[in-house]
Amino acid sequence: MSALEILWPVLILAFILVGIHTIFGLEIIRRGVIFTDLAVGQIAAVGIAISSAFFEGKYQVPLSLAFALSAALLIAYASQKSRHIEAFIGLLYALGASSVMIVLSAGSEGDELFKRLMANDILFVMNDEILKAAGIYSVIALLYYFIYPKLSGFFKELFFFALLSVTVTTSVPLAGVLVVFTLLIAPALVALLQKRIKPILFGWGYGWFFVSLALVLSYHYDWPTGYSIVFVGTLITLICVLWLEKRRA
Repeated sequence: MSALEILWPVLILAFILVGIHTIFGLEIIRRGVIFTDLAVGQIAAVGIAISSAFFEGKYQVPLSLAFALSAALLIAYASQKSRHIEAFIGLLYALGASSVMIVLSAGSEGDELFKRLMANDILFVMNDEILKAAGIYSVIALLYYFIYPKLSGFFKELFFFALLSVTVTTSVPLAGVLVVFTLLIAPALVALLQKRIKPILFGWGYGWFFVSLALVLSYHYDWPTGYSIVFVGTLITLICVLWLEKRRA
């Protein structure tokens, strides 16, 4: 089997993931709540951990979604009331991460599941999972572009974080918390620093580039796929940020 036959479903999934997460990443950076997705993703992972530890993997979607929506509600409320929203979000992330470890400590496969929750090997994602995710993301994108701009106040905040929580809940089982965070922040950050191309278009192109490079390197050198995306994406982004900031200065 050729490399292309192995990688093309993963490349399609990666393009879909970059497409939806860049949209939210741009808004997250503009709002200055960088770690929101990381916190929501980690809280969603608590639901997945409970499903695995106590229900033999059943009820994973409703449990993870319930936890993610609870986190979204808390962040939406705190964004209206708290003067230190990033500190609040950071503590929420710490709560989620510690909760996952406590829940998984009871099982023999806790460490392995925790690694998958952080950065999953997307080479083994099935085609039906890709199609399901694509359908969910399409609905989310439509709601974001046509409903979200018409809202205001607390309900607009809640709607945004609810959409983000559904996105993250769908993405974490596929790719892992760290991969989701990288895809949300890295393309959007570089896209906002450059001034020549519309941010959303640049973010998509940039994200697709580093994810494709990571997948090729992962295939040829037998690196873990999820961590390859995180490593390549963050490394190239850090270099780009320093270069762009130097040029602007």
